[in-house]
Amino acid sequence: MSPAQAKETLRKCLGVNGQIRPSRHFLDELKNENLTLVDAWQVLRNGTIFNAPEHDVATGEWKYRIEGKEPEGKSMAIVFCFKQMDYALLITVFSIGRATR
Repeated sequence: MSPAQAKETLRKCLGVNGQIRPSRHFLDELKNENLTLVDAWQVLRNGTIFNAPEHDVATGEWKYRIEGKEPEGKSMAIVFCFKQMDYALLITVFSIGRATR
């Protein structure tokens, strides 16, 4: 799906009938970055997907990267994939040294 379609689908996952699940790796990296799930949700709600997804040959899934700023202004990126149209798995998170967009 296109970046715009992925963003719309991700927003649905954040809704009442959707599901977002952080992986163990995501939670570990969130802690390493001194961020919280609230910070991540800010990026998921308001961030932008700039690029087409990358195909993960190991899993066969398409991975997307959403970029945005957490409430304190730190630029960050979250990599995720869709397990179902209403279910996204958060794979990893990392700081972006400077805004790339």
